[in-house]
Amino acid sequence: MRSPVAVRPARPEDLDVLVSLSLAARSESLVGAQLCTDDADRLRHQIGALVAEPGAVGLVGTLDDELCGLVLARIVGPSLFTDEVTVSIEAVYVAEGARRRGVGHALLGGVVEEARRVGATDVLAVPLPGARGMHRFLARLGFAPAAAHRVVSTEVLQRKLSADAPQPGRRPARAGLDDLIARRRRARAGRAATATEAAQAGRASISMQVSRAEQTRRPRGSETTTS
Repeated sequence: MRSPVAVRPARPEDLDVLVSLSLAARSESLVGAQLCTDDADRLRHQIGALVAEPGAVGLVGTLDDELCGLVLARIVGPSLFTDEVTVSIEAVYVAEGARRRGVGHALLGGVVEEARRVGATDVLAVPLPGARGMHRFLARLGFAPAAAHRVVSTEVLQRKLSADAPQPGRRPARAGLDDLIARRRRARAGRAATATEAAQAGRASISMQVSRAEQTRRPRGSETTTS
């Protein structure tokens, strides 16, 4: 049976979808302005120019033949400063409705193939500071901090992708993490509510005792003196 997830090089006819995916990524990010412009026409020109550059890598991911993810990367080196070749990921994104289906893994698998083709020793990624989900995804696949980048060797990335590949019937790790976080939040909310109720009950008890004391106190005028 053919897998519903596939990766292929980006084509000119994919440009409009790449623009739509980039704008969707921008809207999700806390620092969207640092990701790309919100002008679709300008963004179309920028993506086209980026993919057309020498050494550029543009891959798209499809799910059931529908384009739903992208990777934009560059092959860096060798240069005057190093003999090594590196693949630098500029952007990776999967549409919200297609996540946890293996599209992200497949896209990075395509990056690994390209890295092996050019003899790249490392793969660099530059996730935005506010992109927590992407940071967790890359960390799980072995990317470690390297100055402003995250870096992983091609060998380790290939091994991690194989080990972390989604298995039929296996519950996604992220879903389990979300459940754990939700349970902890509910527990904290329950403890806070219990503490609030206890404090309110304590204040009510004190008020009742004061009220009873005032009711039973005898007026000064009714006091008598005996000799």
